[in-house]
Order: sequence, then C-alpha cells, then structure tokens
Amino acid sequence: MANNIHNLARATNDVVIVGGGLAGLFCALKLAPRPVTLISAAPLGQGASSAWAQGGIAAAVAEGDTPEAHAADTIEVGGGIVDEAIALGIAREAAPRIHDLLAYGVPFDRDLEGRLAVGREAAHSARRIVHVRGDGAGAAIIAALSDAVRRTPSIRLLEGFVAEALLTEDGAVTGLQLREAGNFAAKPVTIAARAVVLATGGIGHLYAVTTNPHEASGSGLAIAARAGAVIADPEFVQFHPTAIMVGRDPAPLATEALRGEGATLINGHGERFMTARHPLAELAPRDIVARGVFAEIAAGRGAFLDARQAVGARFAEKFPTVHASCIAAGLDPATQAIPIAPAAHYHMGGIAVDRRGRSSIDGLWAGGEVSSTGAHGANRLASNSLLEAVVYAARIADDIAGREMPSPARLADAPATSRGGEPDAAAVKRLRTMMSAHVGVIRDGDGLAEAVRSFAALEREADNITLRNMATTALLVAAAAWSRRESRGAHFRIDHPSDVSALRQRTMTTLAAMREVAAGLSERPLTRIAQPMIA
Repeated sequence: MANNIHNLARATNDVVIVGGGLAGLFCALKLAPRPVTLISAAPLGQGASSAWAQGGIAAAVAEGDTPEAHAADTIEVGGGIVDEAIALGIAREAAPRIHDLLAYGVPFDRDLEGRLAVGREAAHSARRIVHVRGDGAGAAIIAALSDAVRRTPSIRLLEGFVAEALLTEDGAVTGLQLREAGNFAAKPVTIAARAVVLATGGIGHLYAVTTNPHEASGSGLAIAARAGAVIADPEFVQFHPTAIMVGRDPAPLATEALRGEGATLINGHGERFMTARHPLAELAPRDIVARGVFAEIAAGRGAFLDARQAVGARFAEKFPTVHASCIAAGLDPATQAIPIAPAAHYHMGGIAVDRRGRSSIDGLWAGGEVSSTGAHGANRLASNSLLEAVVYAARIADDIAGREMPSPARLADAPATSRGGEPDAAAVKRLRTMMSAHVGVIRDGDGLAEAVRSFAALEREADNITLRNMATTALLVAAAAWSRRESRGAHFRIDHPSDVSALRQRTMTTLAAMREVAAGLSERPLTRIAQPMIA
C-alpha cells in the first residue's frame, strides 16, 4: 500500500526500512504485524541486485552435507579474516530461512523425489546451492516477497524515493532525508524514525563495468559513514569473472552455475587457461578466476566462457536468463563461446554490524550488501550473499521486536552542505572510470593514491548530493585499499603481491580516518611505477 510522503513526514515512524531488495523485504515481513515503513528507490522487484542473482542460495540441506562443512568452505576462501563464529551461525540458520522462503511462495527447484534440488558452485565442497529454474533464483525470490509485502497491511510502502542523508542527534538516529528518485528538481523531505534499517545494497555502479543495477551506487554506505558509523573492510570488492561483454551497462551475468555444470574458460586461441592457475581450475575461488580472466584480456588473447559441450542444446532450458541475454546480443551460447570480462559484482565491506545487525550508531541497523558482518572476509563464497541477507534480516527483526524504542527525539536538521539537481554526467563517468582503472581487479599503490586524491577532492567540492555520496563511498574503498599494503582475497596489489601475517585482520575505520589518509597523500608526490604483466 503506497503512502503519501507528506503524511509520513508529519509522523514519527516506528521502524523505517530503506531498500526493496531481499534484506529489506524479508525484514519487513518478519517484523509484521509491527508497523513498518518500507522505502524503495525503484518499484518493488526492480533496482535490487538480489533480484538479478542467478546462482541461488547456499544451504546445507542435502543428505550428507552439514552447516559445519558449509562454514569451513566459507572460511577457506575468505582470506584468513572470516569471523568463524558468524560464518557457522549463518550456515546453521540456512535451513530455517529456506523454509521461510518456501512459505512465502518461492518455487525452489526440486528433484524427482520432491526434495530440494541442489547444485555446486565454485569453492563449495558439496552440492548445496538451491536454485529456481536454473538461473532465476533472485528474480523469483524478490517476486514472491514483493507480493507478500504488498499483501501485508502492517507495511507502509513508499516507492520511488531515495535516502540521501541519515539524521542523528547525540549519537542516535532521529530520521532520514529523502528525495524523489530521478526527480532532481524535487525538494528533499525529512521523516522522523525511532529505528532505521539500511538495506540499500552494494557499490557496483561506482565501477565502469559492473553486473549491478544503477541503484547500487553506495548511497547507503555513504550516508551511514557521514553520520559517523564504523565501516568495515571497504577495500574488499569481489569481481565476478564472467560478465557477458556485449556492450551493455550494467553487463549481463553468466552465472557461476554454468561452470558448475562443466562449462570451461578459454582464450581466443581456444585454450583453457585456468587449469594452470589453480587445482580447481574454473571452480577456483572467484578472485583467482577473475585475475585469470583479466590476465588473458590484458595479454590480448581475450576470454570466453565455453558451454557448448557441457550444456549445448540444453542451454535455453537450463539457463534461460543467460540464454536470453546472449540471444538479445545476437549470440547463441549453445553453439558459440561467450565473450566475458571481470565486473564489479559484490562488496564484502560495508557498515560494520554485530551479530544482531546493529551498527555503531544507536537505532541504526544494516542488512544485506550494505552491511559487513564478517561472514565473507576478504572474498565471498559463491551464493552466500542471499543467505546472509535473509539470516540477518530475520535477526534484525528479532532484535527490533525485543527492544524498547526510545521516545522520539527532536528531528535533527538536514545537512545543508550539498544540494539536489542532476549530477554532472562527466564527473560520474570519470569517477567510474577511475574506480575500474585504479581500484579494480589489479591495484597498485600509486594508482590507489591517485584515486584517493581525486575522490577526496570530489567529496569536498561536490555540491550535488548524489555525486557526493558516490565520492564518499569511492573514497572509503580506495583509501582502505591504499592502506592495506598486501594482497588478500579479492584485494590484489602488484606492488605487494603476498599476504602479510601481521595484517591478517579486518579493517575497522571511519570516514574521518579515511579523509586523514587522503590529506596525507595530498602532500606526497606521485611517482607512477611500471605495471608488469600479470602472469
């Protein structure tokens, strides 16, 4: 049920959830019948990365599999900084959350005996990924939950608005500043809230090549950081190795499940290249596969996903989403290899939260990709993101339900340091290009320093709040990446190619600290180093 924004602005809302993806929808449903206001930038079912997820949800629901084995796989690929207790807790809550989704009408695939069908993806030691029609899990889950939300009378739905500032008083949340999405001339509106749950998604659209929707531009992370929230692990960005390169922005995704079914990675000479890089070849952890694909492209050989033998004529039936993307670009994946490249796909970093989803700001929770729970470490295990989103959405709902809310505080004034209006398209393009060039799959100190300087200047000078939010998040990622002088998980630096045992810990920082990093770099001369070819 849609609500008038001005009525909401005059009321003190008990709980406000920002984000129409999996974490936001699931949290709102779990809070019912408690009154909730759910704010979504796009109409429900659109604009959320979770709706685009093809792989599915990882859950130890098959005979012989265990949550302990699932957690062990998560820890193995996480670069040594996974919070092991968090990983095990999430794995143990997987089965109940899958059954919740079934109850909401999600049509997970089943085998001939009626059991949940499970597939295997990279770095999993067992078949434990539950799918919907092969590669349609995300869309089916969001469709089912969106329908459930619209049928739930306790959820007030406000579509078409973005949160551009978090309002606080004495270290506690008091409300949000909103603006009508896409209407850059609209005046901002402030609403009061006793509790705010940020579920605004990731940062992929800060990069020139990404699989994420336009809405995934890091706004939730930025507004929390500017309000003083502790930010965890912002340097760790996962690049999906098999984005389909057909000239679209965002780039369509070729699900990892294709490699789970036997598809291989080849270069332009028809040679497999991952067999020489890792014992698991195409099913190696994503960061390793992404660097392998990147190296082939950098060497001029190109990179392709070849499913002709493994899937062939069954492609349209088994992977309809990928098939449709290819056919729309004039490519038949049953008979042709698919051109691919790494693309920004998932952010392991985000707003630091505890096991209940609480941030460092009183009254602010975060769930889904905008948060950082410690479950993913430096490199996310395939199909763990949707699982983490539903587990933490349920935990947040339980925590809010059992918490006595404070009396409404005075609504703080909205920040007056930046305005609306349409962001400068050229400035946005420069930011995205610099993120891909200097804060991408392969990084080095001088490139990162250049990016930090650029983003810090843009964050200071931008008088458009949309652009400033993008610059804020870009600064957090780049400055943390510059500060971590090692390679770990998805963070790979050619000037520091090995991991350092003394740095085997998570990053916990603030925007103020990253601004200090930028200030220090602004006083240092820039000396470009030669970038060697990645072998």
